[in-house]
Amino acid sequence: MFQIIFTPVSSAEMSALPKALQLEILSEFQVLTPDFVQDNPEKFGLVRDGQRVLYRYRTREYRIYFVKTDQGLAIQRVLHKNSLKDFLFRSKLPVSEDEELQGNPAFWALIDSAKKKSD
Repeated sequence: MFQIIFTPVSSAEMSALPKALQLEILSEFQVLTPDFVQDNPEKFGLVRDGQRVLYRYRTREYRIYFVKTDQGLAIQRVLHKNSLKDFLFRSKLPVSEDEELQGNPAFWALIDSAKKKSD
């Protein structure tokens, strides 16, 4: 069974949004299948840190960062595209957004903070 699992941090980020917006964002996941990334690579960013692979999905004004698992998706963070947290990981460097993120240790610390809070 294909599941979408939110970490406590990403769940809190979603819960902070208005209910109607939560439903709009969650509706984006209804079309996802186990092979969605392979079938639609243009819709997803890819951020790597050694062996770790993190995907970025843009929906409306939000960026959803997740990892693929055998069971489905583990949502790590849900950030507004113009939020201070998201802005800190973006700059006007002449590289793609994903290349910039994967080289930024602060981005990985933000992602890892979700895991620490769920342990």
